[in-house]
Amino acid sequence: MTLTNSRNFVRWIIIATSFVIISLILWNTYVFFQNFKAEERTKMQNWSFAQQNLINSKTNDEIEVTSRVLESNTSTPMILLSPEGDIISSNNIDEERLKDSIYAKKLVARFKDENSPIEVKIDGNLFSTIYYGNSPLLNKLKYYPLALLLIILLFGAVVYFFYRSTKNATQNKLWSGMAKETAHQIGTPLSSLIGWTEILKTENINPDYVVEIEKDISRLQTITDRFSKIGSIPTLEKTDIVEATTEAYDYLKSRSSKLIEFELITPKKEILVNLNSQLYSWTIENLVKNAIDAMKGKGKLKVEITQLEKNIKINVSDTGKGIPKHLHKTIFEPGFTSKKRGWGLGLSLAKRIIEDYHDGKIKVLTSEIGKGTTFQIALKQL
Repeated sequence: MTLTNSRNFVRWIIIATSFVIISLILWNTYVFFQNFKAEERTKMQNWSFAQQNLINSKTNDEIEVTSRVLESNTSTPMILLSPEGDIISSNNIDEERLKDSIYAKKLVARFKDENSPIEVKIDGNLFSTIYYGNSPLLNKLKYYPLALLLIILLFGAVVYFFYRSTKNATQNKLWSGMAKETAHQIGTPLSSLIGWTEILKTENINPDYVVEIEKDISRLQTITDRFSKIGSIPTLEKTDIVEATTEAYDYLKSRSSKLIEFELITPKKEILVNLNSQLYSWTIENLVKNAIDAMKGKGKLKVEITQLEKNIKINVSDTGKGIPKHLHKTIFEPGFTSKKRGWGLGLSLAKRIIEDYHDGKIKVLTSEIGKGTTFQIALKQL
C-alpha cells in the first residue's frame, strides 16, 4: 500500500469512526428523550388519578395526601378543561396570559400536538381533560441533538478550513520553490547566451540577426525575473498603468496572428498606481493569450482602460467561445484548463499577481457562449 493510499485509508477510518460515535450519541439522546417523555406521561397519569381521588376523598388525611400529589407537579405545564371546554385549573403557566382566550386555545392545541390528552372520569363519566406540554428540561433535551450537530458541523468546518489553509500554504511554498528554481535554471544558460551574443557581434554576421537574438534574450531575462518575483513578495512602484498596459499590448500584437483584430482604448493621460510592471505585463499576456486560444487564432480582441474616481478597470474582451457561468470562478483555480495541452496555471497566476500582490480584483465580467468573454482587472489609483 502506497503512502497516499495509507493516508486515505486512515482518513476514511477516522471519518467512519466519527460517524459511528455521532450516531450512537444521537441515538442514546433519542432513547433518553423518549424514556423521559414516558416518565412525564406516567407522572401526569398519576396526577389524573390524584384528581379523581380528591373528588372521592372523604377524610382529611386522604385530601391532604392527594393534595400533595397534585402540588408535586412543579415543572410540567398543564391545563385542566371541563367537558364544555372551560378552564378549571392550570399548573406552571402564567395565569394572566391564560385570561386571553386566543392564547389559551393556541396553548391547548400545542399541548395536544405534544402529548395525547388524559381524561379524568368519575363513575364512568367525563369530569375533565388534562392537556399538558413538555417540561422545560424535556424541551432542552429535544433540541440537544440539533445543538450537538451544529457544534460538530462548526468543528468540522474549522478543521476543514484549517486543513485547506495548511494545504494551500504548502502548495504555495511548492509553487514558490519551483518558480525560484526555474528562474535559477534559466539564468545559467541565459548568461552563456549573452556571452555568445557579444562574440557574434565581433564576427561578420548580419547585425539584424544579432538584434533579434538580443530581443529574445531580453525576453528570457524578463521571464526569469518574473519567475523569481512570483516566488517572493515583489516590489511595487508608482507606475503609469496606461503606459504599462500599452507596452504589453504592443508586444503581444506584434507577435500574434494577423487574423486577430486588435483594439486598444485608453485615457489620454497618465494614471499612477502601485505596480510591478513585469508581473502586471505577465497578467495581461496570460489574459490575451487565453483570449486568442478561445478565438482559435481568429477574431477581435479589445483591451480597454477606464477610470471611475479612484478605481481603475482594465477589460480584456474577445469574440471567442465563451465560458459557462458555473465556471466563472473555477477557471482561476490552479490546474483547471479546457485545453488538451496545458497546465492550467495562466489564470491562477493572474489571480495571484493581481489579488495577492497588487491588492486588486480580477474576475469574469461578462461571458456569453459563442459570442465572447470579458475579463476585468480592478486596481486602486494613487
